[in-house]
Amino acid sequence: MSLYYAAGSPTTEFTPDETRAALASAFDKLGARRKVLAVPPDFTRMHSMSGRLTEYVWEHYGDALVDVLPALGTHKGMTDHEIQTMFGPTPRDLFRVHDWRNDIVTLGEVPGEFMREVSEGKLDYAWPAQVNKLLAGSSKTGGGHDLILSIGQVVPHEVVGMAGYNKNVFVGTGGVMGIHRSHFLGAVYGMERMMGRADTPVRRVLNYASEHFGSLMPQIVYVLTVVSKNAAGKLVLNGLFIGDDAECFERAAELSLKVNFQMMDREIKKAVVFLDPHEFHSTWLGNKSVYRTRMALADDAELIVLAPDVREFGEDRTIDTLIRKYGYCGTSATLEAVKNDPALAGNLSAAAHLIHGSSEGRFRIRYCPGHLTRAEIESVHFEYGDLAEYTAMYDPAKLVDGWNTLDGEEIFFISNPGLGLWAYEGRFKD
Repeated sequence: MSLYYAAGSPTTEFTPDETRAALASAFDKLGARRKVLAVPPDFTRMHSMSGRLTEYVWEHYGDALVDVLPALGTHKGMTDHEIQTMFGPTPRDLFRVHDWRNDIVTLGEVPGEFMREVSEGKLDYAWPAQVNKLLAGSSKTGGGHDLILSIGQVVPHEVVGMAGYNKNVFVGTGGVMGIHRSHFLGAVYGMERMMGRADTPVRRVLNYASEHFGSLMPQIVYVLTVVSKNAAGKLVLNGLFIGDDAECFERAAELSLKVNFQMMDREIKKAVVFLDPHEFHSTWLGNKSVYRTRMALADDAELIVLAPDVREFGEDRTIDTLIRKYGYCGTSATLEAVKNDPALAGNLSAAAHLIHGSSEGRFRIRYCPGHLTRAEIESVHFEYGDLAEYTAMYDPAKLVDGWNTLDGEEIFFISNPGLGLWAYEGRFKD
């Protein structure tokens, strides 16, 4: 088990040449490889720098890079335009599409006793360690690769605490049951108890799977980024950590907390969050605006979400139907619905999402979508805002990240909720 490269700080800004050299240094330590599979995130993590790193992987390995499998999880497959935008000249014919309902192999099972322990008795189901069949070790059942490069960003995350590392494998290329049950574990344990933490119940389940079933896959080397915006508002690579065990993740998580987590000395009474139309097309993703800010929002605060290209609720048709049926109605109502509706009980990641996207009645969420109607927004228990009207009042092009004062009104602006976590020091739970 090795750490092949680790460097970064809150003030570091890797250049492209420095990034290439760092990757080459790590890959040279691995020796020659015959058949490489790259597993980067999909377009919903466009700002992770993973597209650029995948391009550099292709430059380094050439014909030995035979497959690129974006870790879609429950998301839709990437379009040609999205692949071109994110991955540049990386050959289009290398890309595969993960089907979380069909293209999976179950490597083993995390026992219910372990789940009961990590969930503090809240759940006792077993958890299947599922991955896309390309990741399986045998050439008969999988891709027959001799190296898997799992590429991704470490950043605060609502389901697992900190994104990246083996989540990219067991959730990003996971199957229906594994994704549903991991999401639900995080939701019932309590999102506020997990976000921004490297050691959580969900991470412990994933680590169990890595330790007990990782040998059933080829060697997995994790290429982890830490990304933020600098003082000029430019997206920068602050850290790069490459290894095949938990150390690279732990070091990346430590840096991410320094650059992606803002602890605030006072609560936010009005927040405005902008959802980049190139990245956010659903509330499934756009509700990062809710759960990344909820620990910073005051009681009775207003969260205004400018969502110019949000056009659906769930990216999966079944999940979209369930969101429309129940809406973001809070933990107790959602858990009651799980007890009474087999469809929701069979799609626990949808139930988890409904919990994550709710204010629990504590603050107002005003969605200003470019495509969904007032009736649709209000049917899921959000308040509706006219996009043109609210954009005129709170123009993202004129606001700066952080505190702004407009005509005597103080607001807190966030240009990309996917890059951070905000919490009021008096609300952050240990």
